[in-house]
Formats: sequence, C-alpha cells, structure tokens
Amino acid sequence: MVPDEPGQAGSDLDRLFAKARACTLCAGVLPHGCRPVLRGSSTARLLIVGQAPGARVHASGIPWDDASGDRLRKWLAMERPAFYDETRIAVVPMGLCYPGTMPKGGDYPPRPECAPLWHPPLLDALSGVRLTLLIGQYAQARYLGERRKATMTETVASWRDYGPAFLPLPHPSWRNTGWLNRNPWFEEELVPALRRRVAGALED
Repeated sequence: MVPDEPGQAGSDLDRLFAKARACTLCAGVLPHGCRPVLRGSSTARLLIVGQAPGARVHASGIPWDDASGDRLRKWLAMERPAFYDETRIAVVPMGLCYPGTMPKGGDYPPRPECAPLWHPPLLDALSGVRLTLLIGQYAQARYLGERRKATMTETVASWRDYGPAFLPLPHPSWRNTGWLNRNPWFEEELVPALRRRVAGALED
C-alpha cells in the first residue's frame, strides 16, 4: 500500500489510485497474483464498471485490452485513443484483479472483498462522473440493488428505468454472442441510445 502522508506529491485521487494499484488483499487466493487494473481522473465524465480483468488484461495491465474491449468500443462507436483517454473515461471493475479461469472455462467471479473496499472511496473521488455503464450482473447487482429485475436480460431491457446516472449492459464477451443474436433489440434500440448518452456525458 502507498502511505497517505501529509505533503505527499500528487492529488488525493492520484494517491488513492496508487493505493488501489498496490493492493495485495487477495494475494493468498488469486492464482495469478495481484495486478489491479483501473484508471481515471478527476475530470472523467464516464465511468465503466465491468466484471474483472481477464487473462489478456492481466498480462498487459490495460483495461478492456481484449476481444471484449473491441466489442465494447464497437458498441460505443469509439476508437482506442478516445476510449483510453482517462481524463474523460474512468474504468473501475468490480474486481480489480484477474480472478483466474474455472476448470470448465470462463473466469471466476470477481473477488467479493474488492468492491466493498475500493469502490466507495474511488467513486466518491471520481466526482465528475455523469454516467456509469454497469456491464454484467455483478456491477448491476451492486449499483442497482433491488431496482434490478429478475434476470440480466430484463434489467438491460429496462435500461430506461435507471437513467440518468446508470446504463446497464450485457458483458461484451464472445460468450454472449448467442444472447446478442437472441435479443436483436439490444443493437437496434439500446446501442444507438448508448452512443447518445455517452456523447452527452462527455460533452464539455
């Protein structure tokens, strides 16, 4: 952890991000070790809350640096330079570290210790955020609580109920390609609205 001492260089948010990146709380249970992946700044207007880094993101240290990120950027109609401009876009997943892959495929859920410890101070410090994208069931469970529907599909289909602060999305993993095919309304109706909402949030 980075000590929080008077006179330490950098902003309070910089120090908080440094402390989060140095976190080793789950070192004894993470099969690939601790490498928290997150980013943001006090001027960020859009916050992306996903599940947890995958293997490729764990290796690169860059959030959404994989096929899921490619699909997410396609939904947003956003090129990589704009997506990775942390003065405008913050990324704080539910689990900051890669939780490892289950024997039958797919990653383990985010570590349960992570969001309760880091999300309250981080989101409090990211005070300029206007819109938060809640990607997947874990983010939706934490931030929508009893307002979410019985299933992720119903929650995403009810996206209009959660504005203006939140917009729920499915995870853009290739594993959800079948879901996207079964729910064409997502790309026909929600994706255009997503792009409008994001553009509005990022306006100066």
